[in-house]
Amino acid sequence: MLARVVGTDDYRIVMTGQGTAVGGECSCPAFEREGFCKHMVAVALAANAAAGCEDGSGGVLARVRDYLRTKDIEALVEMVMDMAERDPGMFGRLEIAAVAAGADDKTFESQMRVAVRDATRTRGFVDYARAPAWAAGVTAALDLLAETASGPRAPLVTELADYAISRIERAIEDIDDSDGYCLALLAHAQRVHLDACRTARPDPVELARDLYSRETQSDYDTFRDAVVEYADILGEEGLAEYRRLAEEAWEELPARIGPRRGQDDRYGDLQVASILDFFAERDGDVDQRIALRAKNLSSQGAYLQLVEFCLAHGREKAALRRAEEGLWLFEDERPDERLVLFTADLLLKSGRSAEAEAHLWRAFEKQPTLSLYGRLRALGGEPAAQRAIGHLQQKLEGAPSSAPWSFPADLLITIMMEEEMIEAAWDVVRDRGASRSVKEALARASETTHADRAIAVYEERVEELAAVGGTPGYQEAAALVTRMGALRGEAEQRAYLAELKERHRRKRNLMKLLG
Repeated sequence: MLARVVGTDDYRIVMTGQGTAVGGECSCPAFEREGFCKHMVAVALAANAAAGCEDGSGGVLARVRDYLRTKDIEALVEMVMDMAERDPGMFGRLEIAAVAAGADDKTFESQMRVAVRDATRTRGFVDYARAPAWAAGVTAALDLLAETASGPRAPLVTELADYAISRIERAIEDIDDSDGYCLALLAHAQRVHLDACRTARPDPVELARDLYSRETQSDYDTFRDAVVEYADILGEEGLAEYRRLAEEAWEELPARIGPRRGQDDRYGDLQVASILDFFAERDGDVDQRIALRAKNLSSQGAYLQLVEFCLAHGREKAALRRAEEGLWLFEDERPDERLVLFTADLLLKSGRSAEAEAHLWRAFEKQPTLSLYGRLRALGGEPAAQRAIGHLQQKLEGAPSSAPWSFPADLLITIMMEEEMIEAAWDVVRDRGASRSVKEALARASETTHADRAIAVYEERVEELAAVGGTPGYQEAAALVTRMGALRGEAEQRAYLAELKERHRRKRNLMKLLG
């Protein structure tokens, strides 16, 4: 089925299959990025709705085709030209197609270069409303290149696709590309380039040099992982050149181990590492793949990735050694909880539980979290729980009183709830305050033992919701009012409800929900 959907722009949709087994494609950017899109859903729904209304003639498109077949060629030409004169985009596509059909190679290249240049020209800033039309023009030029990418003009198309990519990348700064047209166009142009190279079979060494430069230097990742996509075209000769270039660049990079204070921690040559990792994986060289990851260990996250890689490839001892090395090098930094927990797990599997617990305590005392507490509680039982609570209470005493909702009050209250220290948790709320979510959690956990305090929290929240307004807020407020009704006497609830309605009587939607 062929259809057109009119939205921000006009999109062409092709639907295949029937029932629940449907597929197809759409000309919108969303389909390029994510696959099945809302326009295809709309067409499928419309087709289903119209399924029972067909008269057996095959639908509107079939009737239009039958009508056009009754016309002679001159009449069809006049109809198409009439539409093209009123549609600049259609006229441009026909003009490009005419050039491609009748020109020699030199003229084709010249005219297509002009067409790509004109299609990608922005003429000032292209705002959100104009972006779809601009993208449609570029798509038309790329579509024609795609049609000729597998033919005798493939060498020319390779150069033209390259030119289109550079033009699109240059245009990005002048376009409101909120809908992601440019990235989709770059992906389209790169596929054209790939298809053309597959047919043209350019010199593998020259292709390797060009692709390597683009893969490692482009700001838009248009040729990201090009060594993988073009491997069959490059062949052994081209791959050898690719590898040589990457190895030369890698040798010039300094190793980065440990914190790099006051320096730029970005590692701008990650793509070089990715290229070399492709070759090492191709060779089955796990040691080389580990060495590649070990050259940049300037963050705890990098250590974690290395540890995970070692484990995934059966190098348990190396994983533990690297994990401990990472914790030691970054012991003065804020701990990365993921690395700490991973290291603790590895130590426990190695029978070194005391060391695992020591790492967990060091991390908890620097940056306490519920996950670290849970692991310590599982290892140390009740004594560990009391030690953690004591540490948090001491830490809380040193916290500024002007910030009662800040850490560590919430964590202390949460742990006290888990330990069923409800009275102590309410004391912390009274003395230091707590976030709304923690107070509400404590209220729900203590409705049967501390109903008055729970009700006070719910009443406070009802007032907040009523002040903010909106149906969802009113619904939550009404649910809390009902919840309070189960916690106190009927007379007390009636009095509260009457007072609440009087305060907020102008909020009609809330009044309806309160009944």
